[in-house]
Amino acid sequence: MGFSARAQGDAAKGEALFKAKCTSCHKIDSRMTGPALGPTITSETDDKWLTKWIQNNQAVIASGDAKAKAIVAEYNGAAMTVFADLSDADVANIIAYVRADWKTIQADKAKAPAGGATAAADSAPSSLMIYGLIGVIILAFIIILVLNKVIGSLERILLGKQGLLPEEIEAATSVDRAAAFKKILKNKKLVFFCLLAFTVAGGSWQWTTLWNTNVHTGYQPVQPIKYSHQLHAGVMKIDCQYCHGGAYKSKNATIPSLNVCMNCHKTVKTESPEIHKIYDALGYDPATTKYDSTKAKPIQWVRVHNLPDLAYFNHSQHVKVGKIKCQQCHGPIQEMQEVRQYAPLTMKWCIQCHKRTEVDYKGNAYYDNMVQVHDRIKRGEKVTAAALGGIECGKCHY
Repeated sequence: MGFSARAQGDAAKGEALFKAKCTSCHKIDSRMTGPALGPTITSETDDKWLTKWIQNNQAVIASGDAKAKAIVAEYNGAAMTVFADLSDADVANIIAYVRADWKTIQADKAKAPAGGATAAADSAPSSLMIYGLIGVIILAFIIILVLNKVIGSLERILLGKQGLLPEEIEAATSVDRAAAFKKILKNKKLVFFCLLAFTVAGGSWQWTTLWNTNVHTGYQPVQPIKYSHQLHAGVMKIDCQYCHGGAYKSKNATIPSLNVCMNCHKTVKTESPEIHKIYDALGYDPATTKYDSTKAKPIQWVRVHNLPDLAYFNHSQHVKVGKIKCQQCHGPIQEMQEVRQYAPLTMKWCIQCHKRTEVDYKGNAYYDNMVQVHDRIKRGEKVTAAALGGIECGKCHY
């Protein structure tokens, strides 16, 4: 295959290859184990050299290439994986994806508001409104009591002017208390106000209680191993999909296998009691570096996010097709020492997101096909169910 200065590749195919081959060591926009690939690959104009480097960097280094020597020196001789299984076309696709994604990241940064955008939050009825209603009710009762006191004082003054003694006034007051209470009960406006206040307060309490039924925002269970997303995703900047590989290719994000942890923790933090819980679960002996399957047992992780059975959610549709960032649903996961449910995950919350999020249909094979099908319909051509995806396995076998 011949290369021009910039080989043309398929970014959509390159995305899948990048996530399968590169995300364990590289990110597009920031340095990880290896360099940030966005600026690195975009600044490199010789795609033929890039292809040789990606396919077999050791051979390039052995040839005495000046660029290769500079890279080895910068990374203190750390070896990069050899990808001899990648064809020239595969590498061209990966390069096309990296450049396209880096361009998108740069454009998003240019469009971002100075102070940073804040996503609209889905919230229950304001507690301030409820407390305000209760305050109005209490204030109204205080005013009624004060007015009754003032009326009583004025009545005593009037009786005094009529020549009645204080003892007679007190006796008359005591006798009339029952009658006054009955009189209050006969006051239709006061009784109506009290019933209205009680109805509003009770209705507000019931609305708030029903609104928050089965909404578990803030739920933060204790896990069997103290795994810190703040350390791994935040400080070390490990890509979410390195551990949750199912997020871009299946319905479930999947809980990572403990063998993924062992990629690093065979040698990193081996003295930690939490890491030894992983060793025990795998039946791994760090002294002999051997596994004993008879001693292996599963880790009983506690589920944090749980949608009802009536709701269908597919991670790959949102992560791969919709290009939604993990933080949009899971919050600032890179800042969480222990994972908690950030979003309410209610129907209203999901619908608000669907109303705000624009569909990025450019370069998407599915939407390109839909446009072609609609054009055929406009021309009056025959369109079968197969053209609309009717022979896809998932249409019938879900």
